[in-house]
Amino acid sequence: MKNTQERQRKDIFHPAAKVIFLIVTLCVCLLGLIIKYNLSKKTDMNVSAVSSDDARTPNFITEYIRASGIISDTNVTNIKTNPCTDLCVPTYITKVDGTYFLVDCYHDQVIYNDNLTGPINEWKVMTDDIDKGHTLASDGTVYLIDDTERHRILIFEKKEDAYVHTQTFDNIGNRPHYIIYDAPTDTFYAWSSMSGEMYLFRHNPDDTRMYLTEIRRIETLNNVYVRSFTIVDDEIYFVSGNSSIIRASLDSFEILDTYPVPDSMAGMIQLTPIQDYFYITISTDITGNQDYATIIRTRDLSTLMDGGYEDIYNNFIGGGTPYYITALDGAYYLTEHRLPGHSLWKFQVEDNLIKDVETVY
Repeated sequence: MKNTQERQRKDIFHPAAKVIFLIVTLCVCLLGLIIKYNLSKKTDMNVSAVSSDDARTPNFITEYIRASGIISDTNVTNIKTNPCTDLCVPTYITKVDGTYFLVDCYHDQVIYNDNLTGPINEWKVMTDDIDKGHTLASDGTVYLIDDTERHRILIFEKKEDAYVHTQTFDNIGNRPHYIIYDAPTDTFYAWSSMSGEMYLFRHNPDDTRMYLTEIRRIETLNNVYVRSFTIVDDEIYFVSGNSSIIRASLDSFEILDTYPVPDSMAGMIQLTPIQDYFYITISTDITGNQDYATIIRTRDLSTLMDGGYEDIYNNFIGGGTPYYITALDGAYYLTEHRLPGHSLWKFQVEDNLIKDVETVY
């Protein structure tokens, strides 16, 4: 009788115990999931912070296609003074650490000066060992110049008061024509004007040795003359000689859009965003006729084919061939050729109005 009663009590208690045990187990599991989630979230936040720091801090270069060739003799020699009293097809002007650099393309030289008021023949010669170079780019440590007709990139460094050729990259595409330094990506981008290839160069912090780290391509631009490109945030624009403007992803070079242009402006040189407009310098029409050289601007690239643009070349003089536009010292500078005495212009843009246009050289 006693055993029967004990079994009955156990049978009555057993279901309640099961319920309590189940509730406790569920609570423990839930608490464990909450703790795991919080730890995971904290870890993700830490990983995100590290990734953000890494994005701001240049990575040390461990993989690359090739390193630059080192110049054995980098002794500082006598600094040459510009022997020319004029400019012959100047293409590009920039300013680095208080010094102006001007690429004098058809004089096969790059010259420099600390002001834009002294006569051209008082400027110093950075190099005259180039063949139709077009641009110069610098991160303040190294200076890269495209040696267009020799298919190479020259690297200079400042030693004492001179700029010394210290490194070279040979066999860079077909006529490298435009090079810039992009600070957000800590990368020099050099465009091969006839092969649709972009060559990316970098150097490690506290070291000037340059490395070719990547080559990106746009196959549709192979064998098409493309004089320049423009980086805008995470996108890149190409004004191409096949009567169109290409917008692509900077990271992948995937083409995002193509904007056709009339044959009259097929020989574009450069696209420059200024306030609410895209300014486009044009060298020739589709046949290569420089009589069509001009400067136009548009708010919307997709309207160019339908005449959605404004010709603004009359703000300068007209009749020449405008080339690259650079933003310096709170103003804009335009290189130009075919106009004696009007090789370098300076102008302002305020509220989309072009003003204070003046000839510098």
